[in-house]
Amino acid sequence: MKSFDIVCLGELLIDFTPAGLSPAGMRLFEQNAGGAPGNVAVAAARLGHTAASVGKVGGDMNGAFLRQSLEGAGVDTRWLRTDSQSSTSMAFVVLSEGGERDFSFVRDADTKLAAEEIDAGLLSSAKIFHFGSLSMTHEPAHAATLTALRLAREQGCIISYDPNYRALLWPDERTAVERMASVLDRVDILKVSEEELLLLTGESDIEAGGRILLSRGPSCVAVTQGAGGATVCLPSGCVHTKTYPGPVVDTTGAGDAFMGGFLSQLLEYGISPSEMTLEKAETVSRFAHAVATLCVSKRGGIPAMPDRAEVDNLLKGI
Repeated sequence: MKSFDIVCLGELLIDFTPAGLSPAGMRLFEQNAGGAPGNVAVAAARLGHTAASVGKVGGDMNGAFLRQSLEGAGVDTRWLRTDSQSSTSMAFVVLSEGGERDFSFVRDADTKLAAEEIDAGLLSSAKIFHFGSLSMTHEPAHAATLTALRLAREQGCIISYDPNYRALLWPDERTAVERMASVLDRVDILKVSEEELLLLTGESDIEAGGRILLSRGPSCVAVTQGAGGATVCLPSGCVHTKTYPGPVVDTTGAGDAFMGGFLSQLLEYGISPSEMTLEKAETVSRFAHAVATLCVSKRGGIPAMPDRAEVDNLLKGI
């Protein structure tokens, strides 16, 4: 019996998000726990699933805050390493009037996760292994990610991947695309934004790009389109779903909330990506939209992830 529904590997960091101005007129920032894989783990945990986080934080107050935030949300942190010689990674986020983000990164500890720190026993206990591309920007975290991916596949985990492109964190676009694409043949579920779809396929047409990505290995490709909804592509075709109305305060973590909701529904239906029908994809995607809608109504990534009761209440009112 698998003891974890989902194991998420990758960057954990502090999102410093805008929180108004000081009396002197200077910008204030709010400390929020974040990092895409951590966001997905928290989303799954708050929706009632068992989740574990694999990564590395610094031996500082930010690292302690991240660990406490994950544990407070119900995520198991026994495999979250602390490097006392490193600083916890940070992202300063500036929001537009519409809630869209511009980032400035300071990275350290999350890039230092090593292959020998990956626990094969943990992955053997997981139903889903989820990861992103930002743990592949630097060594040794790149090697650690590939090691975890290999072990997860050997143990029969469903493999979920979100490239989560951030241009500032790669030496150049070509390197980013090559490395982001290098693992597609080992992935079952792929979530991309419209920007990432274009980067990976050269296609701006969502259904055409989705078919290209399916041909490279995944059984299911979800393309998130911001306020435009999402399109899920399967070998049998594509289905588009719309977002739900609601206030947009901060889009940080929106895609991760969608992914957490999507994966949680797969777990509850007990189906693999290769078994998904277009009808089921539409149902799963609608639930995922509800999770994302609630997420963007608050500031931050991890703090904004809703629980199951909030999601159910939203869906009942639609």
